[in-house]
Amino acid sequence: MQELLEKWDCKLVEFNGEEDHVHLLFKYHPDVELSKLVNNLKSVSSRKLRQEFAEHLESFYWKDVFWSGSYFVASCGGVTVSTLRKYIEAQESPSESI
Repeated sequence: MQELLEKWDCKLVEFNGEEDHVHLLFKYHPDVELSKLVNNLKSVSSRKLRQEFAEHLESFYWKDVFWSGSYFVASCGGVTVSTLRKYIEAQESPSESI
């Protein structure tokens, strides 16, 4: 995710997730079109995950798409970055076996 965000001139602050979704905290320039960024993050990460973990995924994942079409984006104007970082750190980490 860090590499992808850097290509968009964004900076990854925190990355964590749960069994069925991930949390990304990043800084971005206001000119970045978030819908295009999210689409790129999903498509590139899906392709990389399917390539790297194909054998593991085929035992239980059979859908044509890896990520859901939906996403949630929120700005943090009223909250400090450290508060958001703590929230993301407190989420369950994706399984290390993947």
